[in-house]
Amino acid sequence: MTLDASFLTQLSATADSLTQRLDQFSQAKVLVVGDLTLDEYLTGQVERLSREAPVLILRHEATRQIPGGGANAVYNLAKLGATVKVAGFVGEDEQGLALRRIFEQAGIDTGGMLLDPHRPTVTKTRISGHARQSVTQQIVRIDRKSDDLPDADLQLQLADYIRQQLGTVDAVVCSDYGDGVLTPATIKAALSHPLTVVDTQKDLHRFPGASVFTPNLPEAELAVGYSITDDHTLAQAGEDLLKLTQAAHILITRGEDGMSLFSRSDNSSPILSHVPAFNRTDVFDVTGAGDTVVAALTLGLCRGASMREAAILGNLAASLVVRQFGTATTTTEQMKETLRSLLSE
Repeated sequence: MTLDASFLTQLSATADSLTQRLDQFSQAKVLVVGDLTLDEYLTGQVERLSREAPVLILRHEATRQIPGGGANAVYNLAKLGATVKVAGFVGEDEQGLALRRIFEQAGIDTGGMLLDPHRPTVTKTRISGHARQSVTQQIVRIDRKSDDLPDADLQLQLADYIRQQLGTVDAVVCSDYGDGVLTPATIKAALSHPLTVVDTQKDLHRFPGASVFTPNLPEAELAVGYSITDDHTLAQAGEDLLKLTQAAHILITRGEDGMSLFSRSDNSSPILSHVPAFNRTDVFDVTGAGDTVVAALTLGLCRGASMREAAILGNLAASLVVRQFGTATTTTEQMKETLRSLLSE
């Protein structure tokens, strides 16, 4: 897509700084406190209808396992070159072992992945099928999870681990998918770090005083209690969210409308800055794009980027992963190549 000329001018002026930040991502150290999910993709070819029931019979072709939920934020940070530690729960099951194995192969510190003997590893299994020479389509999704909270002792163990790591990392990311990791004890421990980035689907007020929140548009609307339909309601929502969360910054991600950054100021009104979408046409799957935004934005802040520069880096990374199906990651080299491409338009 062609970006607005004035924004391209601004982007060109900061290109060297953005590239420098990307080159420094590997120096950043981040702790992610999050709901760890394993995404499974089972695919096969449709052979016939079953005689037992009116259902399809698939001949299995492949199974793919990748990090999802808060684990996707962890994996994105690692793929962008950061040193990453993870704090969360997995069950005593094959899915938990698979997730730990994926992390260890990516060089991620799994010392904070505590075993929960009473709850399964959150797992989302997508079964897809195709006829010969046709496109593969999802047929059903099976979710394995518990609605119960972890035992109180486990919550305290995780909070203790988080506190022990605070002095060893440049930032803490809270990736909340509502699966029981972000309890009051763990939230209090995580917010003790001076740079905390929060990505939560609801109840933003549980993280008072975090550095940055990154809600998408529906999450922002849920938090403020009204629809965001125009510039006026958007500005009001940004102001209300800053008051609600006591945060320094609110970054609302708005899909094809880009991102809107609200920052506290000495005046009564917050400072508002827009970042346009870098990719509005080649969008195949937005699954996990928010985790990618959080990862790139956090690493930018760790390496001294301004909040606006960090938002641009998050936008740049997201523009790449939405081109792929399923939860995906990108690299700093791909981001630099895309930046060069944008500036050459």
